[in-house]
Amino acid sequence: MVTGGCRAPGLIVVGSGLFGLTVAETVARRFGTRVLVLERRSHPGGNAWSEREPTTGIEVHRYGAHLFHTSSGAVWDYVNRFTSFTDYQHRVFTVVQGRVYPMPINLGTICAFFGRHMSPAEARALVRKQAGDGREGRAVNLEEKAVALIGRPLYEAFVRGYTAKQWQVDPRELSPDIITRLPVRYTFDNRYFSDTYEGLPVDGYAAWLTRMADSPLIDVCVDTDFFDVRGDLPAAVPIVYTGPLDRYFDYAEGPLTWRTLDLDQEVLPVGDFQGTPVMNYADEDVPWTRIHEFRHFHPERDHPADATVIVRERSRRAEAGDEPYYPVNATEDRERLARYRERARVEPDVYFGGRLGTYQYLDMHMAIASALALVENRLAARLV
Repeated sequence: MVTGGCRAPGLIVVGSGLFGLTVAETVARRFGTRVLVLERRSHPGGNAWSEREPTTGIEVHRYGAHLFHTSSGAVWDYVNRFTSFTDYQHRVFTVVQGRVYPMPINLGTICAFFGRHMSPAEARALVRKQAGDGREGRAVNLEEKAVALIGRPLYEAFVRGYTAKQWQVDPRELSPDIITRLPVRYTFDNRYFSDTYEGLPVDGYAAWLTRMADSPLIDVCVDTDFFDVRGDLPAAVPIVYTGPLDRYFDYAEGPLTWRTLDLDQEVLPVGDFQGTPVMNYADEDVPWTRIHEFRHFHPERDHPADATVIVRERSRRAEAGDEPYYPVNATEDRERLARYRERARVEPDVYFGGRLGTYQYLDMHMAIASALALVENRLAARLV
């Protein structure tokens, strides 16, 4: 990987997140095409990038916790080209009124919350009774839909406050479309994900992502904004663009709205702060949505006994200059997106992809799968 003296490419990739790196690596390996990757940050890898906290050596995910999971054998085989994975299984707990419950809502959560042992059938009957007359299809806001799915008590405890903090608005003002489903498991399975494959890269995300670009045919130019060098790029070279869709078209249809995260990192003089990787805080009067303690993502490593790293996460509406994380996808956003997609459809020799380039939230495995599909279904014919 080089950061300067970039050579004439056969493909330009804007952005070096997992989508962009997957395209670059696959094109270089399969077709022998030289690829120029432009990255505005000082490092490749997008939001999955990680680094060691200097005083403790604990690996921290700079842009929020990233947990790899997939049920796609093709994606799993692909990522194992670059890293092996631990046997980590993600489990999350949430604090409600001073008590801790497993998440997502499962039989253990329900039994603990209502203070009695229940069979799966008894728990189902209780939730069905509390959900009332099944108004899910007629719900006009998020709160009505959530209550129709899980009932008022579970909604008030686990959803209302957390959602209000995430969106910075009363759930009664949010569209019911935001919650397409609320997972409730009527077993004691407290794994957060149910995918076939799950784990964390043994050597960390930075090592994995750097290996993806480790090819003599790939030039990664960091600290380089596509819009600053756009006029200097060679003509007649296809572009894979993974930056913000609205910015590419100079916000001609108006800005698309996003939520962002404020991540407050702290080193504490204790060997263990919370006993688990992620603790959610559902009460609305607690300002953060969750706390990550990164030592617990890799219990197999040798961490210091007298220090730990935590990150408190807060969610809010993104403003100018903020890092966009989650598309808001309000009605006006969907209308603007349709117009931007029409513009993108007719943009010559530019292929839009990734989270920012498509205005949709993509888990890591989804970004990789969509990048592989782009190469196979569209770029292969263009580059061969």
